[in-house]
Amino acid sequence: MTSTDLQPDFAKHDGLITAVTVDAADGQVLMVASMNEEAFRLTRETGRVHYWSRSRNELWKKGETSGNMQKLVELRIDCDQDAVVVVVEQSGPACHEGYRSCFYRTVTPAGDLVENSERLMTPEQMYGSK
Repeated sequence: MTSTDLQPDFAKHDGLITAVTVDAADGQVLMVASMNEEAFRLTRETGRVHYWSRSRNELWKKGETSGNMQKLVELRIDCDQDAVVVVVEQSGPACHEGYRSCFYRTVTPAGDLVENSERLMTPEQMYGSK
């Protein structure tokens, strides 16, 4: 019998678990990120999705800067408890480039990248001029 105890394994990957975020309405993969213990806890406590930014080395609440928030609908954890699927209601683009999904490009058989969706906003519209 499998355990019903929630015990995410943050020890395997330098304190992080993989988070695959999908849209609650249609199941489209919106993004893949990492969560540390604090991000996981805050997501569960607040209902707003938090991640750990490996590039900035800091906690990040999705949409805090851009306004494109993620409301938690459901949190699923894999059999090893080292990866989660985060089911969300997405407000605005999920991608920092302004697309609904970070997976807005398809790789062709020749190895070219082709956009498969429209850009909803520019980064400047989301974050302002730098």
